[in-house]
Amino acid sequence: MVRVTFTLHSEIELILLIVLRGIVMADLKKWEPENTSFWEKEGKAIANRNLWISIPSLLCGFAVWMQWSIITVQMLNLGFPYQASDLFSLTAIAGLTGATLRIPSSFLIRLCGGRYTLFLTTSLLILPALGTGLALQDPSTPLWVFQLMALLSGIGGGNFAASMSNISFFFPRKQQGLALGLNAGLGNFGVTTMQILVPLFMTFAAFGSLGGDPLVLKAASGTLIGSIPAGTETWIQNAGFLWLLLLVPLAVAIWFGMNNINTDDVTPKLTGPLRSFSIIIAMMLIGFVTSAIGLWLILPAKVNGSGFGIPKELVLVLVLFATVMLLKMLPGAIRTSLDRQYKIFNNKHTWVMSVLYVMTFGSFIGFSAAFPLSIQVIFGYSHISVDGVMTHTTVNPGGPSALTYAWIAPFIGALIRPVGGWISDKFGGALVTQVCAIALVVLSLAAAYYMRLAYQSAHPEQYFVPFFLLFLGMFAASGLGNGSTFRTIAAVFPKEQAGPVLGWTSAVAGYGAFYIPQVFGEQIKAATPEYAMVGFAVFYGVCVLLNWWFYLRKQGEFYNP
Repeated sequence: MVRVTFTLHSEIELILLIVLRGIVMADLKKWEPENTSFWEKEGKAIANRNLWISIPSLLCGFAVWMQWSIITVQMLNLGFPYQASDLFSLTAIAGLTGATLRIPSSFLIRLCGGRYTLFLTTSLLILPALGTGLALQDPSTPLWVFQLMALLSGIGGGNFAASMSNISFFFPRKQQGLALGLNAGLGNFGVTTMQILVPLFMTFAAFGSLGGDPLVLKAASGTLIGSIPAGTETWIQNAGFLWLLLLVPLAVAIWFGMNNINTDDVTPKLTGPLRSFSIIIAMMLIGFVTSAIGLWLILPAKVNGSGFGIPKELVLVLVLFATVMLLKMLPGAIRTSLDRQYKIFNNKHTWVMSVLYVMTFGSFIGFSAAFPLSIQVIFGYSHISVDGVMTHTTVNPGGPSALTYAWIAPFIGALIRPVGGWISDKFGGALVTQVCAIALVVLSLAAAYYMRLAYQSAHPEQYFVPFFLLFLGMFAASGLGNGSTFRTIAAVFPKEQAGPVLGWTSAVAGYGAFYIPQVFGEQIKAATPEYAMVGFAVFYGVCVLLNWWFYLRKQGEFYNP
């Protein structure tokens, strides 16, 4: 008995020693990626290990953040008691929260270290994954519950800023375009992965009796391998439960496989995990509060908003400003660190690159959120004139399934993103960005034309192929531009500022996940969806001029062809 007790104590001590050793070894006191000898001898292996753990973590973040783009389509097919505009609000809520949380996340690496930050933010994704699955088991669940889950899903969107900032510190400048392109591009596959796996998992009882009872489709649905007729049983709740299979092992991998860089130019005053976690939660709570207030001001009263009708553009600026200022009011070392990092706001190129990144990543994530439901609403219904009034409520039996086709577009955008970084490493970021911007102008106007024709036709499916191909082109252009803008940031900013700038620009661009679905919802309700695309084309034209003036002119301050 004594021997058994001794053995048990020894095993417990061994486990504690392993855990403590993991904590100590995870903090890198020396990190010199620009030193060729250091990089080849030890730096390269460490950097690559952190990158390949970061990628699936970011993938799950994108998946949970963007899951509402598919869930809302299936809610419509199942006859949940909400209108299409109400469902667009769920994707918009997740989009705004995810973008706002990127603001505090931009500065977390310098304060709390990459390992601690990514471990906690990845673990917190379990909350919206589990909560969404439980809420979807019952169609009578109040709308505010789904809105709360969409709000929490924004944690996945916030992950991007921390992840990109963290990876930027691990690699030498000449390899950052490819490394950041891989992290962001393969991480963006979370959208495609979600849009493929969620429809498939909804077709069977993946979790047995623990997953709850199925619901019955009232309208045809689909997966990537074909359509599913009305009357078929479906397990929509699996859309949330699915991610629990990945998030738990990922949290373990991050804790034991990733590193904090405890150096002056990355995380100079690294504290223990508990204090770091408390700082992360405090800063994220600020983002949640400002997001919730902003959403209440924007949303109509019928979806639990104020109904004040305040322009969303004004509210977005107020949310950004309020979040930045409230973060600066935090006490002690947090404020000191933020004051140092906030110097990026004195650089005009921070704001120029924010606009350009809205054009690329903002378009990618915004269209990813709005594309499936747009296909369903525009092509899934026949648009018929009744007594001189155009109606849009008759189900179109020949309409394409959004769940069959929607995943292809973000797949292309994510797949081509590392290519954009690689090309930009060779030829310069500004030239690639310029080509992408011009392409987005042309493709947006063409897409507007076919959307107008489709939304006035009793047989809109005849316009689906050109509409779909044009959007594939837009996703490809935005994907290439994602990689090229990161290359420009690496060329323009010093290393200490590059990480926070990457985080900040991704935060501003993340609002595309709110703005684009919201605009689509408003214009579809007004029966003029093409107006949304014309407005986007005008914005892309402004980006063409900005990019040329600052980075493509030979007389520009940072000529970066």
